[in-house]
Amino acid sequence: MLLNVGKVSREIRGHLLLIGLDRATKRNAFDSHLIHDLSQALTEYEDNPNLRCAVIFAHGEHFTAGLDLVELQPKLQSGVFDFSAEQINPWGTSARLRQKPVVVAVQGFCYTAGIELMLNADLVIAQDNTQFAQMEVQRGILPFGGATVRFVQAAGWAKAMRYLLTGDSFDAHTALQLNLINEITTAAPLSRAIELAERISQAAPLAVQATLASAKEAAEQGAEVAFAHLHAHLAPLLITQDIQEGVMAMLEKRAPEFKSR
Repeated sequence: MLLNVGKVSREIRGHLLLIGLDRATKRNAFDSHLIHDLSQALTEYEDNPNLRCAVIFAHGEHFTAGLDLVELQPKLQSGVFDFSAEQINPWGTSARLRQKPVVVAVQGFCYTAGIELMLNADLVIAQDNTQFAQMEVQRGILPFGGATVRFVQAAGWAKAMRYLLTGDSFDAHTALQLNLINEITTAAPLSRAIELAERISQAAPLAVQATLASAKEAAEQGAEVAFAHLHAHLAPLLITQDIQEGVMAMLEKRAPEFKSR
């Protein structure tokens, strides 16, 4: 089923939702419309119980040239990045936070907000031609989509500051060394991203979400908080049909069929 709405395409494949940035004539630069529709698509994904993993990719040669500051600058102070309590914030810095997994596939330019979008994802596949740049300081602003926190968490202080404070560009192999991406492909990265998303969707959905929640607690609140909450994440899983299915599938030596119940 293929639906095209606004600036983001949607395609449902089984338990997957493919979300495509669709402003290729502007190198998928984020204007207010693209931001709004991406938030809407992720909210639809989060609210659909049949969907287990999303893949964000881009139509055209480039993932994104970053922010369309010509269109956005007059709107930045009026709250274009303010999302309601019901909306998923694609960058995960405020409002409703995503609980389901997201895989991102990038190629060509992946600048500023594009890096921050993938830093808020769970897996990232990059084509070997990808060029990255966190160039906000070259435009008179700071990264405000999460890079000042997540880039530093992923790469470490010294390596992150090398690029956050200069705005210099770097290639896919450097991004891999900085722990910003998971894999590099020589071909278009979408097929590999879908392959990994399908593997995720075959796992028990409630267990996947609990694993994400615990890992995010550790990253954002520290190990002590995460350890203290481990049983709270585990206990609800122990009374699900899915754990019974997982055990039976193991005993019967077959692939499990999880129902998210």
